[in-house]
Amino acid sequence: MDHRIYNVAIIGYGGMGSYHVKLMESEPQVAVIGVYDIVEYRMDLAEASGHKTYPSLEAVLDDESVDVVLIATPNDVHKEIAIKALQAGKHVICEKPVTITSSDFMDIVEVAKQENRLFSVHQNRRWDEDFRIAKEIIDKKTLGELFHLESRVQGANGIPGDWRQLKAYGGGMLLDWGVHLLDQLLLITDSQIESVAAMLSYILDTEVDDGFTSYITFKDGLTALIEVGTTNYVKLPRWYIKGTEGTAVIRDWDLSGEIITRNPDVAHVEPKPIQAGQGLTKTMAPPSEESTLTLPIEKPAPAAQSFYANYISAIEGTSEPVVKNEEVHRVLVLIETIFEAAATKSVIHRSI
Repeated sequence: MDHRIYNVAIIGYGGMGSYHVKLMESEPQVAVIGVYDIVEYRMDLAEASGHKTYPSLEAVLDDESVDVVLIATPNDVHKEIAIKALQAGKHVICEKPVTITSSDFMDIVEVAKQENRLFSVHQNRRWDEDFRIAKEIIDKKTLGELFHLESRVQGANGIPGDWRQLKAYGGGMLLDWGVHLLDQLLLITDSQIESVAAMLSYILDTEVDDGFTSYITFKDGLTALIEVGTTNYVKLPRWYIKGTEGTAVIRDWDLSGEIITRNPDVAHVEPKPIQAGQGLTKTMAPPSEESTLTLPIEKPAPAAQSFYANYISAIEGTSEPVVKNEEVHRVLVLIETIFEAAATKSVIHRSI
């Protein structure tokens, strides 16, 4: 069966724009037919890589052969470009964070409905193996009932030295990396959020946050600690997951870690006291080897569809978008609540 090829124009040929081009090379129904960037040397790079370049955004939108516009620009112009592209009859993919405010995002969604075009946000880290492993552990109740998880990314390189350090462009780590971790978190439980506490970090003396910590409580009792740091020379685990029957840790994107659960075939064994500093403790002694099972972290099966394949099938009406706009909106509302909690130094009690 022959499949239609969808022509894509890339707006913004920086790190992510050029990365999209590379990823799309393996997609049979997608063809990148041109690039536009306001920075001249990036246009030169695109031409050197064999891509057609457009003289303006208007030239992209006037090209009737363009089916999809992919926006990979700084965050502050996502809304303007998206609305123009939708009104020009193009389907649109936008990099994250899609907009700086949730209301701006809903303005885009409304135009997409009016124009009957598909607008979707590239929440690519839903496809990360570490997240899919964590979600599978939780969904299968390998640890019993989930009651606490910690999700974090940490490095020591500061904020990349470009627009991501500037507030007007939608910079800062809450919008840059937080949008990924919060998106993943909200896919783990069906429960509504009950309360949010947060602290932003400004260690590097930039006008935007260089990291954040947020403590989120859900109505079903689940608690979550979400952290992003750019001043961490020693990193904490990527995932730490606690259930009523065990604990799992995934240390990094190399998928190192382990799962330790209660052995259902062994009755409780009283722990033996251990020397702990200048005292003895049974409370903090490790459980006996016979009373626990240690399981490996196993790689997940390949994802059923890539982001791009799903996007095309959603255009054609053969599947639902994996990244749904109502999910994106919920993440943006949570981000706004984290900013509010940090600014007011208070716990925000809000159903999200």
